[in-house]
Amino acid sequence: MVEMDMGIIWFILASYGLTQILVYGKVFDSIRPSKEAWGGRGYLFHCPMCIGFWVGMFLFFINGWTELFTFKMGIGNMFICGWISSGTSYALSMLFGDRGLNFQNHSDQGEDDE
Repeated sequence: MVEMDMGIIWFILASYGLTQILVYGKVFDSIRPSKEAWGGRGYLFHCPMCIGFWVGMFLFFINGWTELFTFKMGIGNMFICGWISSGTSYALSMLFGDRGLNFQNHSDQGEDDE
């Protein structure tokens, strides 16, 4: 069995937390551009997958100043941190909402469930 380094868990949790604050936090409502801003490019600031990528890059660059997670400096690790942050931030934001776990029923309309 593979032993998991706690650093990646801390990285994922930090990525998710910072992404949630940037995308959904009311503290940024007054400065967060609308989805229509910048010729439709304001969507970036409303998307946990998009912001999650940049959060991962940011955390990669500050990893030397934290003891929670440490990655070797390199362009490959930089992109991998962005991808991990993007994917896990999106997945966790789809799984958890303001009211707990998100459950959706995707049954087709007009079909009888038997």
